[in-house]
Amino acid sequence: MSAAFVQQLRVRGEPLLLAKQGDDVVSLRVEVPEVWDTVRVEASPDEAVRVVKIHALDHLQGGIRAHEEYVVKFRGIEILDESASLLEAGVRDGSTLLVTSRRRRPVR
Repeated sequence: MSAAFVQQLRVRGEPLLLAKQGDDVVSLRVEVPEVWDTVRVEASPDEAVRVVKIHALDHLQGGIRAHEEYVVKFRGIEILDESASLLEAGVRDGSTLLVTSRRRRPVR
């Protein structure tokens, strides 16, 4: 099965696999504007939003220790309860999550 066109935009390499074999899978994109990069993630709908955020940051930025300094936004609104599952947060197959710094940084 090929990924939807929207999920292929600006995505390099293989997707991060967070679902176990045989589980239902939600295929989504996670964008991190600070590094101008995107990763495709395949996760179980029961996976916590925080877990997806941590894996995406580790993959795109490598070794980030301060995960709590980043927020996850879905449809422009911050997901306040990151312990909620993707399904509870409203994330569906083909969705895009934005992981960005909690504090705005000055442009130099």
